[in-house]
Amino acid sequence: MEDVKIASVLNGLVETSRDGATGFRTCAEGAKDSMLKAFFETRAKICDEAVRELNIEVLHHKGKPIEHGSAAGAMRRAWINIRTAVTSNDDLAVLVECERAEDAALRDYRKALKEDLPAHVRTLLQKQCDGAMENHNRVRQLRDERKHAKAA
Repeated sequence: MEDVKIASVLNGLVETSRDGATGFRTCAEGAKDSMLKAFFETRAKICDEAVRELNIEVLHHKGKPIEHGSAAGAMRRAWINIRTAVTSNDDLAVLVECERAEDAALRDYRKALKEDLPAHVRTLLQKQCDGAMENHNRVRQLRDERKHAKAA
């Protein structure tokens, strides 16, 4: 695959990761539970690190790293829903929307991993995809815990 295409795939994931960092910070601001706040803040930092790693690869492949999140993608719409959930001060609603956003991030990574990428890029993307899966699974676990606590 040529450098221009590789840089384009990577920049798409930069957008995804920037949106993730913004979304997790939004969740942290709105969460009532201090453990959730800490979890979301940690996840935002991990997304920031993913952006940094991806930008290095974009430059390596002669691309120009983008400096913003997506303007109109599914991730953006998902994080707008999180803002709405946050204003309701309902940690369960925040977790539900966060899980939806993580679903979209996983789709983006899986799509990128279907591309014909150099081995070192594929390794980086797989590592980040695994991290997004961990995020998703932990958010789902927290959501389920809150759901059961609310039902009890």
